[in-house]
Amino acid sequence: MAESLALPRDTSNPVVSALTVIAVQLAGALFLRQFLLIDDWRLVIGLLLLFGAALVLMERVPSLEARVEAAFARHSRLALLLGIAIVLAFPFVLEGNTYALHLCVISMLYAVLALALNFQLGSANIPNFATGASYGIGAYASALLALNFGVSFWLALPVAAVVATIFGFLLGIPSMRTRDSYLALVTIAFGVVIHQLLNNLEFTGGPNGLVGIPAPELFGHSFASPLVIFGQELPSQANFYYLSALLVLISIVFARRLHDSRVGLAWNALRTDELAARCQGINVTWYKVLAFAVDAFLAGFAGTIYAFYVGFISPDNFTFLVSVTIMTMVIAGGMDNILGVIVGAFLLTLLPEKLRAFSDYRILFFGVTVIVFLMIRPQGLFPQRLRRYGH
Repeated sequence: MAESLALPRDTSNPVVSALTVIAVQLAGALFLRQFLLIDDWRLVIGLLLLFGAALVLMERVPSLEARVEAAFARHSRLALLLGIAIVLAFPFVLEGNTYALHLCVISMLYAVLALALNFQLGSANIPNFATGASYGIGAYASALLALNFGVSFWLALPVAAVVATIFGFLLGIPSMRTRDSYLALVTIAFGVVIHQLLNNLEFTGGPNGLVGIPAPELFGHSFASPLVIFGQELPSQANFYYLSALLVLISIVFARRLHDSRVGLAWNALRTDELAARCQGINVTWYKVLAFAVDAFLAGFAGTIYAFYVGFISPDNFTFLVSVTIMTMVIAGGMDNILGVIVGAFLLTLLPEKLRAFSDYRILFFGVTVIVFLMIRPQGLFPQRLRRYGH
């Protein structure tokens, strides 16, 4: 038990550990760039095999993974600054490829959704199949405000998040009368009801959805226009790339703060033993409802950005399958592990797109690939870690 209370110690040379951090982050960025830009299915399979080999190596040599983890713990500030620099510079190395930028935007939005669900599924072990519904509520709320009342994106963003949060409370409160699989059924029913309402209500556009959602503007610059930085012109998708990256960063900080707070501790107590948590004076009902609200809050933000990014939304964008996909991202990436959830979101967003060469069989290959990765790492690509505290 003492091991779980100590931060991982890096006894290697500080220069070596710093170089390890730099090498790992640059290798990850290079891998993502190549995966986004290549079209040849054989090269895609090759990169997946390389990724699988790295997972096998981490599984077979735990000390290697421990050393990398210790290096990042020792040089956390370096890792943060380098990570931000890589994210800022990444659009410049994509050779103006609009499709690659589009995939980055969608992947980051799904990363936010996966982080939102992780508060429930990973931290508190609450199955929620309604994250896609909250995503849709945020998208529709912001789009309706923009189209019907001329509300700007920057005002619609927080308002839509609040609306989604209210629905999160409305889902969470009655859900407290159920547990486990019955709770999952309640969230499934909620998602189906929301989808049917979006599909049948007149003011939501029905099955035709909402068209002509205006692009955001900032200081006179329209996000529908190319972005010029240091004299270099980037496609218009770069505007939403940086906006989505900012949302991911805020979500990570939010997740870290919550994880290290009393709220995170309470959620973990619920996950371990709800009865014991109740006996310790934890308000189980409140913390469960709060998890629903936090999930909906972040999903509302992601939905707003998505609506203004694509300019058109319909009920088909927010089906039950979206919620299942988000849950799969959390489980495959590693529950209650921020890095794992983000990697899982990127992997499960990009894989179906990169396997299009297999036509009708791409979903089959996608499923097989995920199963193989989970066979290699049964607890997720980056498994949940015990809490560690510094002295």
